[in-house]
Amino acid sequence: MVNKEGKESTADIEEAVPEKRAEWKPVTVLGKKVKEGIITDIDEIFDAGQTILEAVIVDVLLPGVEEDLLLIGQAKGKFGGGQRRIFRQTQKKTNEGNKIQFTTCAVVGNRNGYVGVGTGKSKETVPARDKAKRQARLNLMRIRRGCGSWETDARQPTSIPFAVTGRCGSVRITLMPAPRGKGLVIEKECAKILRLAGIKDILSKTKGQTKTKLNLINALLDALKKLSELKIKPEDIQKLGIVEGRIKETEKTVGEA
Repeated sequence: MVNKEGKESTADIEEAVPEKRAEWKPVTVLGKKVKEGIITDIDEIFDAGQTILEAVIVDVLLPGVEEDLLLIGQAKGKFGGGQRRIFRQTQKKTNEGNKIQFTTCAVVGNRNGYVGVGTGKSKETVPARDKAKRQARLNLMRIRRGCGSWETDARQPTSIPFAVTGRCGSVRITLMPAPRGKGLVIEKECAKILRLAGIKDILSKTKGQTKTKLNLINALLDALKKLSELKIKPEDIQKLGIVEGRIKETEKTVGEA
């Protein structure tokens, strides 16, 4: 953009300048193996039951990871009728005055079987946002998906294989399989998480104080974790079209055929 004097604006110049990133120096054994190329697939980490302690590991092994911020803040306006914000602001009364703290919730995922949600708190908005994005990468988990309809033989994992219920506080959320093309019939912030996880069709039912967004999000994560806890017979894996994690190229061609 050019201003009246014929010069480029400072905003365009700042956007054109690439962000400088320091070279990654891993401090954990897992991080060193990833940088040396010993571990090239993130499934190796989940199969071994290892814990990710460095956020850069997710960026290296999942190069196409996306991130988003969830609207967990209070709805400003008369009677709370305004739009929700990404920052939830709280205050603590002290003798020196009010101490303000901001809380942010971020979600990361590759839209193909991996998703992570994290929260960050700070006295300022930017550090809280950065902490949430980093914690979301550390909380990355592998999602089990499956075919949500018994009326088709395609067995494409666009939904979940069976119904699960998650809870947090007074909130109860039940996720149910849905046929292909149904869409995400669920609350908007929960739909963001499921979309980044690679789930395209789902039905849901909620109970409790769902206006408390953090409890609703934690209940959803509890339900997604229960998907992987249930043991499944080997003969039912193909029957339900179950996929653990991302869909590989060979599996895509077989499913489309």
